[in-house]
Amino acid sequence: MHEPDHDPFVRVRGAREHNLRGVDVDIPRDVLAVFTGVSGSGKSSLAFGTIYAEAQRRYFESVAPYARRLIHQVGAPKVGEITGLPPAVSLQQRRSSPTSRSSVGTVTTLSNSLRMLFSRAGDYPPGAERLDSDAFSPNTAAGACPQCHGLGVVHRTTEALLVPDATLSIRDGAIAAWPGAWQGKNLRDVLDALGYDVDRPWSELPQDERDWILFTDDQPVVTVHPVRDAGRIQRPYQGTYMSANRYVLKTFADSKSQTLRTKAERFLDSAPCPVCGGARLRAESLAVTFGGRTIADLAHLPLADLAKIFDAPGDASETARVLTGDLLARIATVTELGLGYLSLDRATPTLSAGELQRLRLATQLRSGLFGVVYVLDEPSAGLHPADTESLLTVLDRLKAAGNSVFVVEHHMDVVRKADWLVDVGPLAGEHGGRVLHSGPVADLASVADSATARFLFGRERTPVRTVREPRGWLKVGPVTRHNLRDVSVDVPLSTFTAVTGVSGSGKSTLIGSITEELEGVGRLVVVDQKPIGRTPRSNLATYTGLFDVVRKVFAATGEAKARKYGVGRFSFNVAGGRCETCQGEGFVSVELLFLPSTYAPCPDCGGARYNPPTLEVAYRGRNIAEVLDMTVEGAAAFFEEAGDDAPAVVRSLRTLLDVGLGYLRLGQPATELSGGEAQRIKLAGELQRVRRGHTLYLFDEPTAGLHPADTQVLMRQLHGLVDAGNSVVVVEHDMTVVGGADWVIDLGPGGGDEGGHVVAQGPPAEVARAGDSRTAPYLARALARRDSASVSG
Repeated sequence: MHEPDHDPFVRVRGAREHNLRGVDVDIPRDVLAVFTGVSGSGKSSLAFGTIYAEAQRRYFESVAPYARRLIHQVGAPKVGEITGLPPAVSLQQRRSSPTSRSSVGTVTTLSNSLRMLFSRAGDYPPGAERLDSDAFSPNTAAGACPQCHGLGVVHRTTEALLVPDATLSIRDGAIAAWPGAWQGKNLRDVLDALGYDVDRPWSELPQDERDWILFTDDQPVVTVHPVRDAGRIQRPYQGTYMSANRYVLKTFADSKSQTLRTKAERFLDSAPCPVCGGARLRAESLAVTFGGRTIADLAHLPLADLAKIFDAPGDASETARVLTGDLLARIATVTELGLGYLSLDRATPTLSAGELQRLRLATQLRSGLFGVVYVLDEPSAGLHPADTESLLTVLDRLKAAGNSVFVVEHHMDVVRKADWLVDVGPLAGEHGGRVLHSGPVADLASVADSATARFLFGRERTPVRTVREPRGWLKVGPVTRHNLRDVSVDVPLSTFTAVTGVSGSGKSTLIGSITEELEGVGRLVVVDQKPIGRTPRSNLATYTGLFDVVRKVFAATGEAKARKYGVGRFSFNVAGGRCETCQGEGFVSVELLFLPSTYAPCPDCGGARYNPPTLEVAYRGRNIAEVLDMTVEGAAAFFEEAGDDAPAVVRSLRTLLDVGLGYLRLGQPATELSGGEAQRIKLAGELQRVRRGHTLYLFDEPTAGLHPADTQVLMRQLHGLVDAGNSVVVVEHDMTVVGGADWVIDLGPGGGDEGGHVVAQGPPAEVARAGDSRTAPYLARALARRDSASVSG
């Protein structure tokens, strides 16, 4: 008889997280199991929100109550029961808080090993005291350069930045860096009281006066007699002077307002630290070398080159051999994942979400864990097809080590390699949340409702487009930045252009150099995957401007007019109409000390976010909270029935439907949206604007995180922009999208120092024949698949 203790399956019963509808599913352990489905179908809710969340909850149950208070915990998932669940490790496409001190070296812990190498086996100057490993870290007091505090750069102002127009007087606003309104007037009045001429053109003031006004650290206090305005009584007051330099640096360092910090940054120039030359370390640390190089020199090399240095035979000590052996093994896992072009000092905020996840994956490979479930979130996102093959090898190694690998994935090449497939759908949101198939990949072919099956087995026809003729050319470059060296390209206008190449080949750097100043650009719109907001108060409706229109609709109702409720009454962000108990959040946090903090619906508004009088105002039988809880699809039907009452609302909702976001709720917090969803919301915002003249749209991997069915919807919109006379340039790895482009610019041939060159450019069919292109064979395969599907269709 089969022992239940040795059940080889993870069995989920009654999963109800997000849109899951009481899902029951059995998934075998010790396999590569892939979760598929269109965006919003519920696959992440099953893999992460249910299976991983329950594994984490069980682990925290085993931790001492006191220790649990120190760990951020997620709540228990909405699920009846899960059996056969081993411990789990999650590798999500999430960004931690960006910090310039976090780097490739710190994420992979390679920096720790390198610091130990210099501490224990470095070449010290004669008579120098041996340093602890902390002395080789720019993030510690023992190692950081005292001038730049380990950042490697210093921020400073210049007269040209602070005073862009020297023909103006101080009273007319010569010092552009100063604040506006009363604060700026106060500083001008203080200068006047100090005896400086504020009405003379800046260029005519003596240089010593200009230097004092802009750069003094003194803060003199004087009595200011304001100029009297008619009808206003203004008494003398004590005013304190602050130089423009001091104001900018103080605002940049201390202000909580991102807007003020961004403004201050415009008047700052970043330069390498004059003391450490950008190396970030103290002189004593930089005096220690290994193989004739400082630790800063080695941290600046691509990992592939660093491995060659450590692999070179030499008369190293036993300590050096042990430490370099460990470093080589750790670097090998990173380079195996196609990241050999990264250097240890590369800052984390400059990495893509896919690169970050692969770095974490490399660290897990070295950990040697077995018997755990690895839950990965789209590990192929941002990967060139050539790098995806390396990824599959790594996933196989994790499985071979005795682990279960559960992957949420859209890339069909990864899906084909799965041992087990869980397909969720059939559609998104309330039309999804069901498991359509759980079993071997081949068996999905018989599931009629599956959107995945259409693409997995080549049944979906991809339209063959006639290549458009450009209406002009945009000259970009020469660009010399990162690994691009004097690179120039011509981008065709009024066409769809795809920029391709392996990770690190220079694609994002190239399109990042396209600005509105270039001749032929016209209007420039950059649509990226950055979040549309960082707090739950920002949501789909507020970002698109839809909420403003909805509030006007409610304010125009007879009941609102009778009560004298204005538009502001229907905002949950300001006092008046919102529930004051939860401050318009809709929930309250309950601190349970050693148990995870739980979020309960507000006891007063029940999660509605508004106070009772506001909720008494209805539009066509629904109050404002009920409208915010509608999906885009449901809201579109609701407002369309209203006829001419809300045409602007219907137009906004239609554009969201056109980019495939009908399943999102209007009030869905920005923090719950994926990068792909955020990018499509931004695109919808652009589509609903009335466009005049030519616009150039730049997209950085617009299909990342999209199911092929969602990609089709998105591509229809992007090609529609081109058909309307605009230009679209995308950085893209999906060869189906590249095959449908009018022009392809392929960079490479490799990443990092091996990239940065234009390998091939031209129509897709031409680039697919390029001999030295890493992209060409995959593009040729996609074109052949498209052509055969068209013939068979």
